[in-house]
Amino acid sequence: MNREPLEFDPKFSGDDATVVRPIPEGLPVADPAASTAVPTLHYQVALPEPTSHLFEVTLQISRWGQAGMPTLLGLKMPVWTPGSYLVREYARHLQGFTAWVSDRPSELLPWRKLSKNHWQIDSQGNSSITVRYRIYANELTVRTNHLDSTHGYFNGAALFFYIPGYDRNPIQLTIVPPYPDWRVSTALPAVSGAENTFVAKDFDTLVDSPVEIGRHQLYPFEVLGKPHQLAVWGEGNLRSEQVIPDIQKIVQVEADLFDGLPYDRYLFLLHLSSQGFGGLEHKDSCSLIYSRFGFRNRDKYNRFMQLVAHEFFHLWNVKRIRPKALEKFDYEQENYTPSLWFSEGTTSYYDLVIPLRAGIYNVGAYLNNLSQEITRFLMTPGRKVQPLSESSFDAWIKLYRPDANSPNSQMSYYLKGEMVSLLLDLLIRDRQQNQRSLDDVMRQMWQQFGQPEIGFTASELKQTIETVAGTDLTDFFARYLDSTEELPFDRYLAPFGLRLQPSGHEEGVPYLGMNVKQEQGQTIVKFVETGSPAQIAGLDAGDELLAIEGVRVNADQLNDRLLDYQPGSTIQLTAFHQDQLQTYSVTLADPRPTRYQIVAVDRPSTQQEQAFHGWLGASLAEIRG
Repeated sequence: MNREPLEFDPKFSGDDATVVRPIPEGLPVADPAASTAVPTLHYQVALPEPTSHLFEVTLQISRWGQAGMPTLLGLKMPVWTPGSYLVREYARHLQGFTAWVSDRPSELLPWRKLSKNHWQIDSQGNSSITVRYRIYANELTVRTNHLDSTHGYFNGAALFFYIPGYDRNPIQLTIVPPYPDWRVSTALPAVSGAENTFVAKDFDTLVDSPVEIGRHQLYPFEVLGKPHQLAVWGEGNLRSEQVIPDIQKIVQVEADLFDGLPYDRYLFLLHLSSQGFGGLEHKDSCSLIYSRFGFRNRDKYNRFMQLVAHEFFHLWNVKRIRPKALEKFDYEQENYTPSLWFSEGTTSYYDLVIPLRAGIYNVGAYLNNLSQEITRFLMTPGRKVQPLSESSFDAWIKLYRPDANSPNSQMSYYLKGEMVSLLLDLLIRDRQQNQRSLDDVMRQMWQQFGQPEIGFTASELKQTIETVAGTDLTDFFARYLDSTEELPFDRYLAPFGLRLQPSGHEEGVPYLGMNVKQEQGQTIVKFVETGSPAQIAGLDAGDELLAIEGVRVNADQLNDRLLDYQPGSTIQLTAFHQDQLQTYSVTLADPRPTRYQIVAVDRPSTQQEQAFHGWLGASLAEIRG
């Protein structure tokens, strides 16, 4: 028998339905430990007018508190979502909050707001309470909500309240699509006999299970006998006959690394858009957003497969192998940890390695991709300012809030974490003759912390890596995690017959130290490096560059024009600075590398050849050719 969805009250026709009545002071607050009744929670999410971008959410609470006792019911909305370390203030999208006695819809209950994300209802002794509100959803990212005429997508943290003290209770969820042909895709298990109804074992699981509603394409496949689905919203040049087999290979390779798949079924949610790139991991699913036409070009296709490998790897590393600070989520505030370099950076290291092991690209493509990552790292001046452990700790105030000075002052824990993971893998392989590697660290972390879902401390992570490496890494961690000492790539690459080769400076372009971009016919300075000739002269991000030596210049011409001058030359740059015309005297410096490439050393030894093959399963001759 199909279970009927919660009935919508016709009085809720607009935001003027909200009624606020004062709550008397001094009413007792429900104590979960003292209550003999376990409340049941049932959310309904409806999309009656998709073009309004408004989800209509109804929460049905039954068996609340002790019968006949007036209690205050607290509802809190998360301010962030796990996997995206920024306070996003999801409550700012809420409107039209109201509450009533469930079997007496005309009997509105008084409520008040105690803080930005905390609502409090006076239940007046009633055990069955209905709450309704709307959420504005018009931001298409993997961590927010989006609703329009083509689909609905939401993340639990951005849509649902939790009741303090009852966040471990199971929660039912019913979706009411606006049209009969709109389907619902989520990793949550379905409730038998109830249409579009699912159950989450607790609030964490509800938050961890995004939902896609619409006419999206569904592609089922199996790996190791377990069902998987790829749900695709949006049009583009994705070819399922190519993408599905490659995703299967990635799943298989990662399952081999961790000796199995820790779920019953898995859902890949993919949004194709005109712009946007990213992913968000979940225990039994992931959300991906990618360029709709990013699948024909080989480099772009490989980047998509790296995104898949990254988010899928997270189902172990982060969702189950978690820093201690993230073992139990505090949805109201920042959850600080110095270990995101491992959670995200090590995952970034593997998102390049996994497609190589899966045969999606060859060793040459892998080293080219790795070289591009090293170039990005070495071209970021902030690496000399912010230590890796600090980058992780300050993620909440820096990484997701970049400004014009960020490259000068910050270092991404994704990027430097990837670099440090590379060095650790090479260190372990060199010391252990390729009989151990970073793979063994991951397996040991999985067995010790991931399977029992016990959070690890920074010292426990260090100890695990040391155990696998067979050496004390105190000095390594002090140098490369807790300070800004330069990473010695060549020292760690040399045992594998490789070295890092800088290039770009040989083209002879004198160093100016600023990046410009053409925007609506204007040449805008986007970044000025600290200590560079441009910064010393007084140029600033946001300036409009006009001319060199009185002759107009644009972004495409800048480097060619600089070739007309020698290092040490002083040139006149004209720009608008805060709408005032200014001329700056800039003394150019020596050319600097703009690219770095991993190449084979000349005449590698037999030992280097063997070490390289043990690491990447290929010969050095393949990259020398």
